[in-house]
Amino acid sequence: MVERKSRGAFVVIEGLDRSGKSTQSALLLERLHSAGVQAKLIKFPDRTTAIGKMIDSYLRSESDLDDHAIHLLFSANRWELASSIEETLKAGTTVLCDRYAFSGMAFSAAKNKPDMSYEWCRAPDVSLPAPDITLFLDVSPEKAKERGGYGDERYEKEDVQERVRDVFERIGIEMGEGSKWIVVDADLPKEEVAEVMWRHIEPPQRVLITPSNGCGTTTKIDTRIRICTSS
Repeated sequence: MVERKSRGAFVVIEGLDRSGKSTQSALLLERLHSAGVQAKLIKFPDRTTAIGKMIDSYLRSESDLDDHAIHLLFSANRWELASSIEETLKAGTTVLCDRYAFSGMAFSAAKNKPDMSYEWCRAPDVSLPAPDITLFLDVSPEKAKERGGYGDERYEKEDVQERVRDVFERIGIEMGEGSKWIVVDADLPKEEVAEVMWRHIEPPQRVLITPSNGCGTTTKIDTRIRICTSS
């Protein structure tokens, strides 16, 4: 009889630009591997696909696109990997995701366009795979501005980041208690940030990432995303 593998955990790391997402994602991946957990890291936008290359050109200000079009391209970029994410999780591998649908909502809604409401920005990502936990790295835009590379891309402006932070705050509030939206103070030294993040997923904490024949296991969740719907 073939043993059925437990589902992997889907862990999303969100935050403002230069909040330390990539650094912390890499540290978390290394620590999971050290703990015997099978895990992989993905990043959005995935700039290797045809859609991702269009997004990359836009972010580098090498091209201009309509705000509606770029929002839908970001969403399409996530949908390109949706099936792969599901298959990886079902195979028992934990998936760490550096940015996800919440970023798409926050950065587009922060443009304050009358015809790009919060609800409109949310709609294209409904039914994407749902995270088991989202770790939001909260850094002040002033602090982020001091970090290397700031300003290289289109959205890396202090006023934009302030508005994006406000939308992220709304997302966290609407997710509500017990939603597994965890705010982490990313103004702290990176070693302390890493420890805080680890405490939220360390075996056998709430996400229950525990090694079992090389596979992770998680609590049962609704595996389709319903972002910030009010009760």
